[in-house]
Amino acid sequence: MKSKHEQIIEHIHSLEIGHKISVRQIAKELHVSDGTAYRAIKDAENKGLVSTIERVGTIRIEQKKKDNFERLTFAELINIVEGHVLGGREGLHKTLNKFVIGAMQLEDMMRYTEADSLLIVGNRTKAHELAIKEGAAVLITGGFDTEEDIKRLADERKLPIISTSYDTFTVAAMINRAIYDQLIKKEIVLVEDIYTPYEKSYYLKDKDKVADWYALNKRSRHTRFPVVDDRRRVLGMATSKDVVGKSDDMMITKVMSKQPKTVQTNVSLASVAHLMVWEGIEVIPVADEQNQLQGIISRQDVLKALQQNQRQPQVGETIDDIVSRNILESEREQGVFETKVAPQMTNQLGTLSSGVCTALMTEASRRLLMQYKKGDLVAENLTVYFIKPVQIDSTLRIQPKLLEIGRVYAKIDIEVYEEHKLASKGLLMAQLMNR
Repeated sequence: MKSKHEQIIEHIHSLEIGHKISVRQIAKELHVSDGTAYRAIKDAENKGLVSTIERVGTIRIEQKKKDNFERLTFAELINIVEGHVLGGREGLHKTLNKFVIGAMQLEDMMRYTEADSLLIVGNRTKAHELAIKEGAAVLITGGFDTEEDIKRLADERKLPIISTSYDTFTVAAMINRAIYDQLIKKEIVLVEDIYTPYEKSYYLKDKDKVADWYALNKRSRHTRFPVVDDRRRVLGMATSKDVVGKSDDMMITKVMSKQPKTVQTNVSLASVAHLMVWEGIEVIPVADEQNQLQGIISRQDVLKALQQNQRQPQVGETIDDIVSRNILESEREQGVFETKVAPQMTNQLGTLSSGVCTALMTEASRRLLMQYKKGDLVAENLTVYFIKPVQIDSTLRIQPKLLEIGRVYAKIDIEVYEEHKLASKGLLMAQLMNR
């Protein structure tokens, strides 16, 4: 039997795009408390199923696919520009394909304005009217209003007219920033991108016995299996260590490891890699909020994704991307790396950011370990003993020195020099991601 939370999420899934919902309405229709309805709606918002807009309410929107992150819905746009709706509320779920800045003659403006686009313009009411007739939404900058008949036209065509107090330049910058941030999110590898789904996973039931483990092992060649009950909830993990020496007719629930670590589909690859290394886990069950098995993720899946991710070109650059791109091995000394302090790597004082300094140390250590063919690392602890102010455009030499290395562990001393003077020094303790 499904929980009330699951029932509400399913109900929201079934609603038409653009449908308006409220806590009271959900509570009344599904016979749940206001608190339960509120928590489920917030969860749906996190999943991208609904969007809450000030002075409008919560509406069902189309869940964004990973390959469609460069587009925004009008509902998202309102929250970005802190706007309010003047008309066309029923079209807030729609997606804008492009935006046009209305800083030209009216006839020229209309040549660029087309269906499903957004016209960003000031208090030019004729432009508002023509854009709506062309099938485009309108964002009015400067906090201006529009005429009542244009609002009625927007309601008829279900095309939003939004007003914001920001100027046109600021609005365009805000929209571009939002799209850029979404492109960065798009590139973050999540469990949902790489895990083996339930239908293709091997698992055991709580009524199974040790003999069933051996049968599944022979069929799949795997040695680790989640154990689930009749509602598919994860109860434990059964591995070769658990069953060795045990009687074939012993219940699997008697020998399995109880309360295993699980992850959800929205967890990042980096978090899973850290968990696997930290706990020494080879396979982790993927479960939902109700602990129902959704699939499994293995160390091999994580390693393969890490390697592919490092080879992929980046569309939206993070600080780590800038660090990785700018750091190069010295042509004169092996195991020594060089970089130039770019503007994006500095703090408000124009000197090297302490966070970027630690990123440089970690990246140089990772590359040193790759030379030893030791695979990737997961930083466990990084102690920076001191850091000297380093000016913008300075050239740095980073010297990681391997102090100790084992099968799954490494200790690295790192020194950062600016013009032969020591600028920073640190000690990195890392776990290794090996096959």
